[in-house]
Amino acid sequence: MFEKLAEQSLALMGWKTDNQWPEHLDQCVMIAAPHTSNWDALYARLALKALGVNVRLTIKDSYMKLPFGPFVRAMGGIGINRRPKNEGEARPSMVELMTDLFKTHPKLVMLVTPEGTRSKQEQWKTGFYHVAVKAGVPIALAYMDYEKKEAGVGKIVYPTGNYEQDMQEIMQFYAEIQPKFPEKFSVDTRYLNQQDA
Repeated sequence: MFEKLAEQSLALMGWKTDNQWPEHLDQCVMIAAPHTSNWDALYARLALKALGVNVRLTIKDSYMKLPFGPFVRAMGGIGINRRPKNEGEARPSMVELMTDLFKTHPKLVMLVTPEGTRSKQEQWKTGFYHVAVKAGVPIALAYMDYEKKEAGVGKIVYPTGNYEQDMQEIMQFYAEIQPKFPEKFSVDTRYLNQQDA
C-alpha cells in the first residue's frame, strides 16, 4: 500500500522511478547522489519506498535514546558506538563498525551519502567501497535526475577488488546524472575527469 502511494506521489509531481533493484537482494551498501538540495531526500525516499526498498542509515548511538530514539528508529537509523570496548584499545573505525552490522542484520540496505555535504566536493568519502568489499555485498547506485525527472536505483555494482576500476565505473554512472543545482555537484575527480565524461 505504501509503495503504491509513494509511486503515485512521485507521478503527481511529474517524476518516474527507475527500478534496477534485484528481487532477492537482501544486503548492500547504497549510494544516494547527487546531493545538492533538500528536495533530493524527498525524491529519493519516495522512489525507494515505491521500489519497496527499506534503507537504513548509521547515526551516533546517543541519538537512539529518548526523546529522539523512536523517531530515529522509525526513519531507519542504526546506532553506532565508536568508543573502544576496553580501556586502552584504539577506537574502531567506521568501516569496521559498518561492516560488522552486516553480520548482525541479515536484511540490510545501508544508505550512504559519500559527498558528505550539499556543497561541491571533488573528492568523495570512499569508506562505502571498503565496507562493501569487507562485508562481501554489492553497491547499489541510487540517484535523482532532475532533467529526466527520474529517481530510483540505476545500477548494482559488484566490487571486483580492483578499487580504481570499480570507482571509475561508479563515477561514470553519476557523471551522467543531472542534479538540481549542477554547480554544486562533482563526481570524484580522482577516478573520472569530468571533461572526458
